[in-house]
Amino acid sequence: MTGLPSRRQVLGGAAAGVLASLAGIPLAGSASAATTYTAPDPRVWIHLNSGWRFIRSDVAGAQAPGFNDSGWTSVNTPHTWNAVDGADGGNNYYRGVGWYRRHYTVPSELAGKRLYLQFAGVNQVADVWVNGTYLGQHKGGYSRFRFDATAVLVPGGDNVIAVKVTNARDTDIAPVGADYTFQGGIYRNVSLWAVDDLHVRMTDYAGPGIYLRQSNVTAASATVTVTTKLWNDSGTTRSVVVRTVIADKSGTIVAEAGSTAQTVPAATGAEIRQTLRIDNPRLWNGLADPYLHNASVEIHDVTGGGDKITDVVTERLGLRSLAVDADTGFRLNGSHLHLHGVNLHQDRAVKGWAISDADHTQDFDLIGEIGANAIRMAHYQHDQKDYNLADERGMVVWAEIPLVDIVTDSAAFTTSTQNQLRELIRQNYNHPSIAFWGIGNELLDYNGTAANKLLASLADIIEAEDPDRFSTYAVRGEDPDNAQAGLHTQTTGFNKYYGWYYGSKDNDLGAWADNLHANSPSRRIAMSEYGVGASTTQHVLNPPKPAPGGSWHPEEYQSLFHEAAWRQLASRPYIWGTFVWAMFDFPSDGRNEGGQPGINDKGLVTRDRQTRKDAFYWYKANWADTPTLYITSRRWTQRTDATTELKVYSNAGQVTATLNGTSLGTLSSSDHIFRWPSITLRPGQNTVTVTATINGSTYTDSVNWTLG
Repeated sequence: MTGLPSRRQVLGGAAAGVLASLAGIPLAGSASAATTYTAPDPRVWIHLNSGWRFIRSDVAGAQAPGFNDSGWTSVNTPHTWNAVDGADGGNNYYRGVGWYRRHYTVPSELAGKRLYLQFAGVNQVADVWVNGTYLGQHKGGYSRFRFDATAVLVPGGDNVIAVKVTNARDTDIAPVGADYTFQGGIYRNVSLWAVDDLHVRMTDYAGPGIYLRQSNVTAASATVTVTTKLWNDSGTTRSVVVRTVIADKSGTIVAEAGSTAQTVPAATGAEIRQTLRIDNPRLWNGLADPYLHNASVEIHDVTGGGDKITDVVTERLGLRSLAVDADTGFRLNGSHLHLHGVNLHQDRAVKGWAISDADHTQDFDLIGEIGANAIRMAHYQHDQKDYNLADERGMVVWAEIPLVDIVTDSAAFTTSTQNQLRELIRQNYNHPSIAFWGIGNELLDYNGTAANKLLASLADIIEAEDPDRFSTYAVRGEDPDNAQAGLHTQTTGFNKYYGWYYGSKDNDLGAWADNLHANSPSRRIAMSEYGVGASTTQHVLNPPKPAPGGSWHPEEYQSLFHEAAWRQLASRPYIWGTFVWAMFDFPSDGRNEGGQPGINDKGLVTRDRQTRKDAFYWYKANWADTPTLYITSRRWTQRTDATTELKVYSNAGQVTATLNGTSLGTLSSSDHIFRWPSITLRPGQNTVTVTATINGSTYTDSVNWTLG
């Protein structure tokens, strides 16, 4: 299940161990006396994704347990009601209320546990009832939230969960407006957590409750300060010991610490900090070696001289150091790493936002195939599965909140936006892949008082919550480079569309970057967006710049654009990161261009993930280590002109081509482009074949083009 551990099989009980509570060191015979460690698992986690009833309207009284929902539609979550109408153009997709209801029998074994309902993402406002009792409301469409349902869920009995959802425009919740479809529904997973009364806190902005802060990370040693927020929901004071174990991938313990016993009164929490040192650590080193440790925190109830492990939370830990220099760019573990990657939206054809773990994994497979080492997860908090995959695969991540275009000058908007940032940081603090926290994107009133007051407060929150990562912001390309909105953060991204909405694709990008770097040499800058639209069904040889809002977006122009853009970006090391807009086509229902109403077609891959556009292979030839040999314009199968061009993207040193079995010769290239500028097709079918030797193996690509 997305963003959650594998399903728990144990419904109750906990492992016990013996602690020397004064010294905090486990004695022989405890679970950790051996050199290897397996974390006890007293928590219970259960899917609640199946068996929902849904209606796309507001219905009076639907929260009542006895309400008759037999006429509603049967659905499973994740679910959205805008998968179709949010991607067909017209900007008229449904934005309003939908209701979800389901019956659920809580296992009787969970009697006496604390029970939490968890929603991984509901857009945009959710009101939740259990058995007719109102649990509360969550505002914000992209972050996880939990409600304590212990008092109302009946173990062993039938329970009715009712959720009212609305994606109606709300000027007090970000985003108020943005260039994508705001799909409504319970579009991520729903689950039930059961924990002991004495537990790691579940309601700390729905974060994990343990926070792993790294410092002084080198190949020789690393320091990890573990903050554990625990809570005593029992009716009596408890004596508590916290034990932390860090183990490598094989389970071998590399560091451990135990706290002294302390009392925690009923209905009260405590915050425990422990510092651990790891000698000669294996580092998380991006694509080269995304090595992950496990950090487990055990809560021991030692009241009255006993010892019971009441809760355990295990988080993955990737040890690494981060730095950004205004002249030399990004450094991971002390070594320069040029970040080059893509922007990612949550969406795909047919499903909309209601995507599965397998869908997330396929997206990362494609991002890995292109050779990217960085992802900007635009323009909101993504599902935990995305961050987990980035950790596992070694992708460096720019994570951000949905503050896009518009700021409402109201206390409610400020509070909601600040809350979304705290949720983003608390819920994702332990992901080693995340290097940057983004506080906004392209605010239209970039010098406005309200906008900049809010941005300043958000930058301050990052400094307070996580001073070890970098704050960042994405400036709109039409705005001045020194727009006030872009001056609050430690680093700045720029969304530049030279060669599409304005300017020339060939030289303007590099000239702009050089000018900014010369005039503001201390600014640490990135290219947060650049790209152009492309239809896989529209083709022409060497096209001029199309009209961005027009119906004609030939695939060949996208290729020419990215060839020129990457040449300019790759040669400027002071640009710490570059992010193509976008990896995949995605819905923006107000658009009508490129022959695809409702779709932003700037993706390197089509929305259904079936077609990698030509420009995808341009980057693959430049970024990936895997052998690449690709004939461009391959989908332009019906030709009307006998004379045409053959262009190949490859990371080979030489490529040989034939046309209908006749040799076109062998070309060498140092820039991954092999071009035969004038070949002559014969009437009827023509077969073009190219071959190359890469790393000692021979590769072939072939296309058929028909003339006439």
